[in-house]
Amino acid sequence: MPMPTSRPAHGALHLDEGTTHFSLWAPSANSVEVVFADGNTHALKPEPGGWFRRELPCPLGGAYAFRIDDGQQVPDPASRAQQDSVHGFSLVTAPTSYAWQHSDWRGRPWHETVLYEVHVGLLGGYAGVERQLEGLRELGITAIELMPLGQFPGERNWGYDGVLPFAPHNGYGSPDELRHLIDTAHGLGLMVFIDVVYNHFGPDGNYLGLYAKDFFRDDISTPWGPAIDFRQPAVRDFFIENALMWVHDYQVDGLRFDAVHAISEKDFLIEMAQRLRASVPLERHLHLVLENEDNSAELLQAGFDAQWNDDGHNALHVLLTDEHEGYYQDYAQQPTEKLARCLQQGFVYQGQTNRHGNARGEPSGHLPPTAFVLFLQNHDQVGNRAFGERLTCLTDPDALKAATVLLLLSPMIPLLFMGEEWGSRQAFLFFTDHHDELGIAVRDGRRNEFREFAVFQDSAIRDSIPDPNKLGTFNSSLPDYAPEIDPTHQAWRIYYRKLLELRQQLIVPRLPGSHAGHVQVLAKKAVSAAWTLADGSKLRIDLNLSDQPVTAPPLGSAARVVFGNRIDLHAAQQGLRGPFSALASIEESA
Repeated sequence: MPMPTSRPAHGALHLDEGTTHFSLWAPSANSVEVVFADGNTHALKPEPGGWFRRELPCPLGGAYAFRIDDGQQVPDPASRAQQDSVHGFSLVTAPTSYAWQHSDWRGRPWHETVLYEVHVGLLGGYAGVERQLEGLRELGITAIELMPLGQFPGERNWGYDGVLPFAPHNGYGSPDELRHLIDTAHGLGLMVFIDVVYNHFGPDGNYLGLYAKDFFRDDISTPWGPAIDFRQPAVRDFFIENALMWVHDYQVDGLRFDAVHAISEKDFLIEMAQRLRASVPLERHLHLVLENEDNSAELLQAGFDAQWNDDGHNALHVLLTDEHEGYYQDYAQQPTEKLARCLQQGFVYQGQTNRHGNARGEPSGHLPPTAFVLFLQNHDQVGNRAFGERLTCLTDPDALKAATVLLLLSPMIPLLFMGEEWGSRQAFLFFTDHHDELGIAVRDGRRNEFREFAVFQDSAIRDSIPDPNKLGTFNSSLPDYAPEIDPTHQAWRIYYRKLLELRQQLIVPRLPGSHAGHVQVLAKKAVSAAWTLADGSKLRIDLNLSDQPVTAPPLGSAARVVFGNRIDLHAAQQGLRGPFSALASIEESA
């Protein structure tokens, strides 16, 4: 597979057996030196635009840092690997050190995607994830999505506190062990996506403000501090080069861009997509997915394949749990109608005002169903709960099974969260590894996030929320799959596997060119949704999440039932849908 032809502007580039080109954008610095682990130092040469560069003798594996203005020693912000922590020496690496076994892999088309989100640390590092690949393929997964990998402080973190986005976290394994994981996945026909964070840096180990104040804006703030200034060409290149590194040096199949609503320069995102796509041959499949609270439909026609559909999740969550606090307030009124709009048009919010009185979203009915990633659970929706409860702990199991039929058989792209497929009841908690004052601030800040919820008005209950920095918080989130002890685990897995088999056989081949048809609200918590597939056939899913039977239009004479949850087939033909039921059918075109 071709590599990008231009030399990266940022970082240490190994040139030959004993030479490395060092480059640092430090417009706030007067001088920059390279400091090697043996104590030798070399001044970098200042160049226009705030750059400091120089070619120096340094072999692969060489440890180095930068010294700013004869004072603070800092790691390379574009470090490809760290010797130890985010505060220590960076290492010179080269992607050519790994011999790819499946270099002819070209990926899979987007419509075949079934995403499975995992936290690498909870599965035991890159090697631990690799051991799960065979089972995931057998389940029917086609793509694993790794939560952020950039080096973060400490040993435990979700990954969104990373400060060195080019350096895969060394606590999970080496860069080549990550490549081996990806290579093995490709050999099994599995794609690999990586979650990337381009909207902020973590609170510990980010030294950019010391020597590159222009990296950040002083007029726009985000929940994590000053916004990154994407008006600066060097800043844009920093993140685009990071994305190119994942695509080429690690051969990943897709990127999921975290919280792009916190990026004020939307043209940067469009440039990102353009440069990434221009860097790969036409026959290689590259998938770009957004998380975007702004529901910017225009970006889904400007180089991005899809967006995580939080609207769909939130409407389903309200219907399944009757929860209505926090952001669920936006879905508490007429949640069934909101779900119907999602199934027919993609987004629920397409310019309507939310609970804060702000207009949100853009019209999305013209987009294909595959432009939306649907999920019932993910790291945010589970882990951002105070006690990390999964849906298995919050709703009726038959209702959850019915919703799973919609998740896995609708034309939207499904995403599963690790453990979901075996009906895990294990918490997934928010965990970090901060210490001293920062650790206390993170713990207290976490607990204060829940002040607006009625149950946490009591400070004693609020103080019972697990401390993110305790090792026990991490250990409480470890996977609990044990079918020999809990046979319900195996039963759930069989259920998911059957649905994914049906998706692969009956729906995936007909997805390109599909579009939504009529969606009808049957009753409170019950809808009937139809889509026209590429060959003209009609896919219909009737979903009843209530504890009362409802009536749906009778199935057409040419329709055949694909799958039913809590369905009497004779009654189903007449239109009766029992409590907590789902029925999927396909009517072939004439």
